[in-house]
Amino acid sequence: MKQKYLILKKGDQNEVVVQEFAELEKDSFSLLCEEKYDLSRIKGAIETGRGALISTLRTQNMYPIGYYAEKIADSVRDIMFSADKESVELTFDDMELLAKIPAKEWEIREEEIEEEPSEIDELLEEEIEDDYEKDVFDNYQSVVKVADEDVLEADEES
Repeated sequence: MKQKYLILKKGDQNEVVVQEFAELEKDSFSLLCEEKYDLSRIKGAIETGRGALISTLRTQNMYPIGYYAEKIADSVRDIMFSADKESVELTFDDMELLAKIPAKEWEIREEEIEEEPSEIDELLEEEIEDDYEKDVFDNYQSVVKVADEDVLEADEES
């Protein structure tokens, strides 16, 4: 999938706007999300460091992968320190990104596989104890009564 991020510095409104687009149809990008950030909040995050800026830019609605988030953060930092730059457009293609990753990184390494079963597996394998009282339901009476006529009508429709 291809994605595009448009970063706008709106000094008159004291905000930075990040718009996320995706190519849902060939050669046509659709707006997925728009997030607005206060300039002072962005400046504070830049002063704290790249990680803080990435954390500030990521939201519940817009959470780009690490590589994209780093590029977006770098562009936000550049636009903040530039007097003449008011917008930046970034375009990403997931297929190009995947092609850059060496094939050996996609293979499962044996040392990463757990030797012992996880807790959920242990729960599934355990025996169920039969120490409950079996006669608890002997005197149980249902609160819901089904009319004999309803049962007959349902059988006839089948």
